[in-house]
Amino acid sequence: MKEDIQKTIPLPTIRRMPNYLRVTADFLEEGKEWISTTDFSEILGLKPIQVRKDLAFTGLAGKPRLGFEVSLLIKAINDVLGWNNRTDAILVGAGALGSAILGFKGFAEHGLNIVAAFDANPALVGSTIHGKTVFSLDKLDNLVERMGITMGVITVPEAVGQETADRMIKAGIRGIWNFSPVTLRVPDDIIVQREDLSSGLAVLSVKLSENRI
Repeated sequence: MKEDIQKTIPLPTIRRMPNYLRVTADFLEEGKEWISTTDFSEILGLKPIQVRKDLAFTGLAGKPRLGFEVSLLIKAINDVLGWNNRTDAILVGAGALGSAILGFKGFAEHGLNIVAAFDANPALVGSTIHGKTVFSLDKLDNLVERMGITMGVITVPEAVGQETADRMIKAGIRGIWNFSPVTLRVPDDIIVQREDLSSGLAVLSVKLSENRI
């Protein structure tokens, strides 16, 4: 059942799920036992029908005049997102951005465990960043194979982004979270999620300009 949900859930719904989880967690912290579609609609600025459609993918049915039991909904959303299962990953690019990602403790709450970092800079190799050891790139293949790692995070400069992805895939990585400003060319069976920071900045800049007019 859960696998079928994860295969058919629309991407916009997936992107909204963490927001539902955040609101539900706030209710739990406040000691509230129930949360309704109206609550989500008012807090997140979504239409009630959209909230109902999204939450239907959790497999839970709300109760009339009460809504959803908070504790059950938190577990259900985590199940849909796969955040109740730990996923080990590696990171390549231990510079400023990579270091910040290594230090973000929120990933652990969502099941992501970055076990090691890799970098081509000899000055970084052998160091420890936020408790993670930085290895030379020539150690990548062995560690990925030995630990059965299937997810990689790329935080390298654009010039070596594709090269890094190729190396990860050859080592056995099947899913890539790409923070490098390059569109990766990968086989069809490789999953890539690109985080385009420049696009986000562009949207923010335009909105700021519109507000000043």
